[in-house]
Amino acid sequence: MTPDSFSDGGRFADVTRAVARARAMGADIVDVGGESTRPGATPVCEAEEIRRVVPVVERLAGLLVSVDTTKAAVAEAALRAGARIVNDISALRFDARMAEVVREHRAGVVLMHMQGTPATMQARPQYTEVVREVRDFLAERIEFAVAQGIGRDQIAIDPGIGFGKTVEHNLELLARLEELTGLGCPVLVGASRKSFLGKITGREPADRLAGSVAVATWAVARGARIVRAHDVAETRDAVRVVESLQTWCESSRS
Repeated sequence: MTPDSFSDGGRFADVTRAVARARAMGADIVDVGGESTRPGATPVCEAEEIRRVVPVVERLAGLLVSVDTTKAAVAEAALRAGARIVNDISALRFDARMAEVVREHRAGVVLMHMQGTPATMQARPQYTEVVREVRDFLAERIEFAVAQGIGRDQIAIDPGIGFGKTVEHNLELLARLEELTGLGCPVLVGASRKSFLGKITGREPADRLAGSVAVATWAVARGARIVRAHDVAETRDAVRVVESLQTWCESSRS
C-alpha cells in the first residue's frame, strides 16, 4: 500500500485494487504494508501508515493476514482489524510497545535481522562472520520475545536478505540456511525480485521471476518454511515440485 516500493510501488495502492490483488494471488499469507522498507526509503508517520493499511486488512476477512510494520500503533490497529501476524523488520527493537502488542493479541510475529535502518542499511554493510552474527542476533531476539511473554510457537525468523547485506552476504546466508533452522523457529526467506538478483542476472525488478523462484526453491530445500513472493502462482508450483522431490527421496531411503 505504498507509492514507492521497489518492485510494484503504486500499482496496488488503491484499496479496491489491493483487495482484489490479495484475493487473487492464492497465497497462504497476505502481507500488507504501508511503509516502504527499500534502501533509502522515506519514513511514514503512524497515522498515514494506519490510513493505508487498515482499510485493506478489514476487507480481507477469511484470509491469513500479516501486517508489515515496525510501529506498535500500526500493528495494534491492523490486529484489531483482523490481521493475525506482525512482520517486524526491526525484530521488536524500534518500538518498545511492539512486544506488548504481540503478546496481548496472541499474534504471530516475524523477527528479522537488519544491519542499520532502511535509510542506512546498504551504505557499507560489514560483518566478520555473517551467518554466525545473524544467527546470534536472531537467537537473542527469540529469547527477548519469549521473556516478554510471546510463545516460541508464535515466532518465525527471517535472515533479512538484502537488509544490510552485500550480494556475497546474501549468498552465504542462503547457502548455509540450515544453520538458522536449528534455532527451532520456522525460517522465512524474502528474496523476491531483490536487488542482489539484479546484480547477478542484470535484470530489472519486474524481470526477476526466474531468479526469485530459484532462490525460493533453494530456500525450501534447505529448510525454509515460508517464502515471501511477488509471483505467488509460479513460486507455489516450484515449491510443490521441490516438496514432491523431498518426499520421494525420504520414502526411497526408508
